[in-house]
Amino acid sequence: MPPFHSQLDHTGEVPFKKILCANRGEIAIRIFRAGTELGLRTVAVYSPADRLQPHRYKADEAYCVGTADMQPVSCYLDMDAIIKIAKEAEVDAIHPGYGFLSENAAFARKCAEAGIVFIGPKPETIEAMGDKTAARRAAVECGVSIVPGTNNPLSSPDEAREFAAKYGYPVILKAAMGGGGRGMRVVRHGEGGREGAERREGRGLARVARGNVRAVGAVGAVRQGRGCADGTSQGAPRKQRLVSCGPSTAHHAVVEVAPAPKLPNSTRKALYDDAVKLARHVGYRNAGTVEFMVDKDGKHYFLEVNPRVQVEHTITEEITGVDIVQSQIKIAVEGSSRQIGSAQFGERRRGRAVVSSNPWRGGARGEQPDAAGGGACRGSEQWGDVAPDCAAALVGDRVDMGRGRVLRARRVRTNEAAVLGLTRRRSKIRGIKTNIPFLENVMRHPDFLSGEATTFFIEQHQRELFNFERHGSLRSSKLLTYLADMVVNGPDHPGAIGAPPSKFVPSPLAIPDQLVGNLSGPGWRDVLQREGPDGWAKAVRAHKGVLITDTTMRDAHQSLLATRMRTHDMLKAAPATAAILSQAGSLEMWGGATFDVSLRFLHECPWRRLERLRELIPNVPFQVRGVAGAPVCSHVGDGVGRAALVRVRQPHGLKVNPSIHEPVHQPLLPLPPPPRCQAWATLSSSLYCIGFGEGAKTHSQYQLDYYLDLAEKLVEHGCHALAIKDMAGLLKPRAATILVGALRQRFPNTVIHVHTHDSAGTGVATQLAAAAAGADIVDCCVDSMSGLTSQPSMGAIVNALHGTPLDTGINPRHLLPLFNYWESTRELYAPFESNMKAVSSDVYVHEMPGGQYTNLKFQAMSLGLGEEWSNICTAYASANRALGDIVKVTPSSKVVGDLAQFMVQNGLDEHTLVERAENLSFPSSVVEFMQGYLGQPSFGFPEPLRSRVLKGKHTIEGRPGASLGAMDLAGLEYRLKEKYGAGAISQRDVLSAALYPKVFDEYMTHVLKYSDLIEKLPTRAFLTPLEEDEEVEFEIAKGVAANIKYKAVGELQPNGKREVFFEANGVPRVVEVGDKKAEQVMGKKAVREKADLAVLGSVGAPMAGTIIEVSVKTGAMVKPGQQLVVMNAMKMETAICAPVSGVITQVAVEKNDALDAGDLVVYID
Repeated sequence: MPPFHSQLDHTGEVPFKKILCANRGEIAIRIFRAGTELGLRTVAVYSPADRLQPHRYKADEAYCVGTADMQPVSCYLDMDAIIKIAKEAEVDAIHPGYGFLSENAAFARKCAEAGIVFIGPKPETIEAMGDKTAARRAAVECGVSIVPGTNNPLSSPDEAREFAAKYGYPVILKAAMGGGGRGMRVVRHGEGGREGAERREGRGLARVARGNVRAVGAVGAVRQGRGCADGTSQGAPRKQRLVSCGPSTAHHAVVEVAPAPKLPNSTRKALYDDAVKLARHVGYRNAGTVEFMVDKDGKHYFLEVNPRVQVEHTITEEITGVDIVQSQIKIAVEGSSRQIGSAQFGERRRGRAVVSSNPWRGGARGEQPDAAGGGACRGSEQWGDVAPDCAAALVGDRVDMGRGRVLRARRVRTNEAAVLGLTRRRSKIRGIKTNIPFLENVMRHPDFLSGEATTFFIEQHQRELFNFERHGSLRSSKLLTYLADMVVNGPDHPGAIGAPPSKFVPSPLAIPDQLVGNLSGPGWRDVLQREGPDGWAKAVRAHKGVLITDTTMRDAHQSLLATRMRTHDMLKAAPATAAILSQAGSLEMWGGATFDVSLRFLHECPWRRLERLRELIPNVPFQVRGVAGAPVCSHVGDGVGRAALVRVRQPHGLKVNPSIHEPVHQPLLPLPPPPRCQAWATLSSSLYCIGFGEGAKTHSQYQLDYYLDLAEKLVEHGCHALAIKDMAGLLKPRAATILVGALRQRFPNTVIHVHTHDSAGTGVATQLAAAAAGADIVDCCVDSMSGLTSQPSMGAIVNALHGTPLDTGINPRHLLPLFNYWESTRELYAPFESNMKAVSSDVYVHEMPGGQYTNLKFQAMSLGLGEEWSNICTAYASANRALGDIVKVTPSSKVVGDLAQFMVQNGLDEHTLVERAENLSFPSSVVEFMQGYLGQPSFGFPEPLRSRVLKGKHTIEGRPGASLGAMDLAGLEYRLKEKYGAGAISQRDVLSAALYPKVFDEYMTHVLKYSDLIEKLPTRAFLTPLEEDEEVEFEIAKGVAANIKYKAVGELQPNGKREVFFEANGVPRVVEVGDKKAEQVMGKKAVREKADLAVLGSVGAPMAGTIIEVSVKTGAMVKPGQQLVVMNAMKMETAICAPVSGVITQVAVEKNDALDAGDLVVYID
C-alpha cells in the first residue's frame, strides 16, 4: 500500500515542512492526505499491534511507538515517546487527530516546550472546553442556554441521586472529560445510580486519565446538532455548516446528515450565533465542535464543546468545499494573519451529504463489539463513491473496535438514504460482523426519510431496525474457518474409517437428449395431485405393469454408507433422475436416520433437502417414513406428528409411508391426515416381515394369520396401501409369493408395496416373486448402489420385467448414465464404506436390518469392538430373543444393537443377561424400551428381564404419543428465536427442535460456528482437508459462485493457534484457528475453554481484550442484563452482561486475564 505522493511542491501556505499524526487508522490517513496536498512530508506512529495497519504505509515515514507488552491504546497515549519520535524525525507540527491525546492540555504544552506546533486549540482552551463542566459554566457566563446538569464533577453516587431528585429521571451519567459517548449511561430510575457512576469513573480513569463523572438531565425526544467553529490565530471564530446527528445508538451517532433537515432557519441562525458567541468568549483557536440539542418545540440547548476536529466533519467539507484539516494546519501557524474567508464558512452550500459508521459489531448481539478475526475490507470507491481512506484493510484480532465510515455526497437534493444504502451494499467487509444491515433498515425507515428521527429513534423502533437477514460476508468467513479447521486439526466425521474420498468429482448428470422435455409428461405425482389419494390408489391398481420405488437417495446410502450421502450430490443428479425415472412410482427420500444424520453429521437441514429436490424433481412422488408423518422418534406427541406431516407434505405431493404401528409391532392406528392435506398424500401402512414362509426359520409369533389380521385393521382404518417392510432381507421368494398372494386375495383394491434388502443375495428374486403374486410397487435402487445390505438392483428388475405384462415403463438403456453417476459419486464416500465384500446368508441367523448393519459396525469400531464383530452379530440374535423377538426397525433395532454390544463388552449370553440383570447398568435405549417409550410389543415384554432392568422405574401403558401432553410449538419457537436470533429460525427449525432437540442444538452450534454454507461445499472439500494450492469452486446462490484456494498453514503460535492462508475469489485471506493438538505439542493447556454458542448461559468474550473487572462470584444469582465482567479492548470498554437469569456455576476469568474472542467468561445455569 504505497504512501500518498509527497513529491508535490510545497504550497508556501504554511512554514511547516514535516507533520506527524499522533493517531492511527482513518483519521491519520486523512491528515496525511491534507498534509501531502500542502506539500508537507508526513510521519506516522504505530503500535506493535498496528504494524500492518494502512496508516503506517500511507505516510512518508513511520515509527513504532510503545512496546509489544503494552496495550495498543497505551502506545498512543505515551506523550514522551511520541514527542521523542517527533524530535528525532525533525517534525515541525503534530496533529493529534481525534480521541487519544486530542483533548489533552498536557500534551499540547509538551509540544510547545519541545518547540513543536500543536495543531489544535491552546492548552488553556482545551482545559476550559475539554472539561465538560467548565464548558457549561462558560456557556452560562455568555448567555447560552444549557441542559440542566452539574457544573462540577460528581464527588459520589449520592450526589448523582441528589441531582436526580431535584431534576427528575431520566438522568445521563457522562464522563466529564472526553469519552466520545463511550461509557455514557441513561439512568431511567433510582436503581443503578451507584453502578453507573462507578463505571463512568472507571472509564474516565482508563481513557482520559480523569476520574470525573458529571450528570446531565435528559430533555426527552430531541434532535442533536453539531456546529463547527473555526477560529484563526487572531481569535476571530467563524461558523461552519450545522450537521444533524440523526439516529444514535449507545450514545454514538450512527448516521449524520448535512445540512440538518427540517431545522427552521431561525433555530439554525440561533445555533450559529450561540456557537460563535461561546467560541469568542473563551478565545477559541482552531477547529472545534459545539453540540446542541433541539427539542420538539424548536428550543435548543447547549450540550458540550469538543475542542478538536470530529469524524463527522467530512460531510461538512462535502457541502462547503472547505478542507477542515488543511484549515487546522493553516490556523495553527502562530501569528498568522491569513483569513480563511467568510464565503467558506457562510451560508453557501452544495447539495446534501450523509455519513454513517461501520463499527465492528453486530446488531444481532446487541452492542457488544464483534470478534474481528482475520477478515478483509473492500470499499465502494470503484463505483464512484467517496469511500473511507482505509477502505482496503486487513482486519486483525486486535483491530480498533471503533468504526469505518462510508460517505456519500450529492450536489443536488436527492434521496441520500437510498444512495448511501447502495454504497454500503457495494462495500464488502469480510470476516467480522458489522452494523451494515442495521443501517440499511435505519435509512429505509419512514421517520428517518422524513427527517423526524430523534435521539430516541432507535430505542423506539428496535423491532423493525434489528430485524435483518444474516449477511453472506460473515457466512463466507465462517466457511473459511471450517476449511481452516480441517487443515489444522483434520476432519471430524465419525465413522469415516475407510479409504480417503476419490479425487475425481463427477459432473452434474445431464438429461439424456432423447428425454429432454420428459418432465412435462404425466407422472404419478400428477395423478396424486389431480385425483387425490383415493384416486391415486385406484390408478395404481388399474395400472397393468409394476411400479418401482428408487431408494438410492435414502435407504440405499443408509445401508451402504451410514446415511452419509449429502444433498449436494443428490441435486447434481436430480434433473436427470426426474427424466429417466419419470414413470417411477416414487423416490424414497426420508426417514428417522436420514433426519438425524443430516442434522448431526452432515450439518444440513433435512427439510431444505426435500424442498430443493422437489424443485428439480417435480413429477415423481416422494416417499417418506415416520410415525404419523414425522421422522421416527419416540418422544413426540400426536400434535408434533401432525405438524410435521403438514410441513413435509406442503406444498408438494408425497407418498407417506409411516410406521403406523409402533416399531415393536403393537398396532398404532394412524392419525388421519388433516383435511387440508387430504389431496396431497397417500397413507401407506407397514407390515414388518420377520422371516416367514415355507423353509424359513420358525417364528411361532409371526405367521400368515398375524399379518392378515393386522392388515385387516389397517385397511379398515382407511390406509391407501399396505407396505411389506422386509428390513433385514429375510423374505425369501417363496414366502413373498405366499404373503403377497394372500394379501392380494384378501384386499383386491388395496395397493401393495414391497420393500426388502439384498443382504443374502435373494432380493431380486424376492421382488420378482412379489410382483408376480400381485404387488403393485417394489423397491430397488440404481445398480451401483445396490446389493449387499442395500436394495436389489434396479437394472436387474427393470430388465427382467421389460417387455412383459409387468413392464415397469422405464427404458433399461436410459438407466446407464444414472448408474455411472452414482458409481463415481460413491467413491467420494469411500471413508464410510463398510468393506463388506459380498452378500452373506448369515442374515437369516442374526436378522440385522440392512440399514443398521453398517451403522452398528461403525459404532462397534468406535467402542473398540471391531475385532468382536462376529461375536456382536451372534449377540444380536441373542439380544433379540432376550427382548422377546421384536420387530427391528428404527428405533427398536438400535435397542437390540446397543444390547448386543453391551453383552459382548460384559461377556453375557441371553441366560446370564437375565440372571445378572438386577446388578447391571443397561444402556438407556434398553431401559426406555422396557419402560414403554417405544410402544407395547404385540406379544408383551419379556419377564423377568423387564422388571430387573427397570428396578422400579415408571412405565408407560399404551401408545407413547397418546400419553404425552401437547407441545407448545409457539413457545418453542419463541425460545429458539431468543436463543439463536429471529432471522435464524424458521418453522421447519421449530419442528426439528421438537423432534430432535439435542441434535438440533448440535446442528445450530455448528451453523453458528461455520455457517450453513457448509451444505454448498463439494463433498471432497467437506470430508477431507484441502491440499496445498487445491482450488474449489461452488455455487452459493443462483448465479453466485465462490472460488477458494488453500495456500499454506503457519507455524504453531504461542497462543496455541495457527494461521491458515487462502485466496477467496482472488483476495488473500488469513484465518486463525486453534490447534487441538497444541496441549500435547506445548506440554500445557494452550487455549482457554470456549463458550458453547448453543447454550445461552455459556457467556463468551465478544472480542479479544483484557478483563479489568469481575463483578460476580460462583454461586451468585444473576438477572438478565446484570453486569458480569468488564473488558478493556483497544479504545472500548465493554460490560458483558447476563443474557439469562440463573446461578453462576463457573467464573472462568480473573482480573487482568487476556482473552480471545469466544473464550468462556461465565457459565450461568
